Amino acid sequence: MNEAPDSSPTPPASPAGGGAQHAARNYAIVTAAYWGFTLTDGALRMLVLLHFYRLGYSPFTLAFLFLLYEAAGVLANLVGGWLATHFGIARMLAVGLVTQIVGFALLSALDPGWTAAMAVAWVVVAQGVCGVAKDLTKTASKSAIKITQAEAQGGSQGQLFKWVAWFTGSKNAMKGIGFFLGGVLLETLGFRGALWTMAGLLALVLAGVLLSLPPMMGRKKASRSVRELFAKSPGINVLAAARVVLFGARDVWFVVGVPVFLYSAGWTFTMVGTFLAVWTIGYGLVQALAPQIVRRSADGLSHEVPAARLWSALLALIPVALAVAVWLRVPSLEWVVVGGLGLFGFAFAVNSSVHSYLVLAYAGSEKAAEDVGFYYAANALGRFIGTLLSGLLYQWGGLLYALIGSAVMLLVCWLATLALPLVRHESAQAAP
Repeated sequence: MNEAPDSSPTPPASPAGGGAQHAARNYAIVTAAYWGFTLTDGALRMLVLLHFYRLGYSPFTLAFLFLLYEAAGVLANLVGGWLATHFGIARMLAVGLVTQIVGFALLSALDPGWTAAMAVAWVVVAQGVCGVAKDLTKTASKSAIKITQAEAQGGSQGQLFKWVAWFTGSKNAMKGIGFFLGGVLLETLGFRGALWTMAGLLALVLAGVLLSLPPMMGRKKASRSVRELFAKSPGINVLAAARVVLFGARDVWFVVGVPVFLYSAGWTFTMVGTFLAVWTIGYGLVQALAPQIVRRSADGLSHEVPAARLWSALLALIPVALAVAVWLRVPSLEWVVVGGLGLFGFAFAVNSSVHSYLVLAYAGSEKAAEDVGFYYAANALGRFIGTLLSGLLYQWGGLLYALIGSAVMLLVCWLATLALPLVRHESAQAAP
């Protein structure tokens, strides 16, 4: 199905691409660049959520502000994977950073004198630009892990799991810091000042990427047709389906439900932002530790696939228990929700880390960026569905409805993981 990886020479662009030392250097640079991006992305979410909630926007309208941000990611991941394969990962990483800066500039141009409809439309479009930026950057960065790991270790699955887990976990920890930073910047610099400060930070990150990464890193022969682009292995397809409902199940109660619930329970904006920051940092640390939690196998699948099934089942039980607590209106409900969210974050972090590893384990080395882009397009679709339902379900039935929606999605996620193959597609194809 795929051409032999070594049948043609790698493009002559990567003087820093050969050898374990150069590969580790490139991995570190990509990770640091994505940290900078994620810091501003987390701050942006908190800025928009708190700023417009303070202006009196309803839960559904708050969710609506993020819809194009999430929807844009579906196409951005698909196209971004192809572009990263065709033009090189470093170039697409730079394009993602520039696009985010443009999105910040658009948001900063918001005029307080505009009507509510005009303001919402402007923010939705600007958020859509930021959504494209996020997923172009994510696809390029995650693809770089596959490329650098292959160069450094010659295909070691244990090293791949470690690098993926560290990248994903540290990224989410940085996002948590971004939540806190967003609240602080909003209070100290205001909405516009915060946006320009973050744009300046990203400009520094962009300069670092352009000066330090080989521009042709990861460039391969891209798919020539839409049909070829969507011709994925069974493992990638099943993981993509599971990813849709996994991230939908998180965002259906996390995007709007939890912040609004806690604020309505008497928490201040700073308390809400700090809690979400601590939760996300903890979630990221658990992701980074996933290789120590999940037993690894020599073939990279025989232990990891059952782990994905087990942790999906455990995760599905948590929103069920929380929904019962909300329905019964147990004493100190807000703290029960906080504790339940902590358990949810732990189980979700392990699930997410295992999934992020498996997509690279299943991905072909020649078109890793396209496989990753397809997978994260499903991720973006799940966030879109979860964000939309987060506003709708909370407005219809409060946190109870949001938790029920999460539980249903996680049941579907568990069922999908039962279909994950225990062998890579290439190996299966090679068998007589």
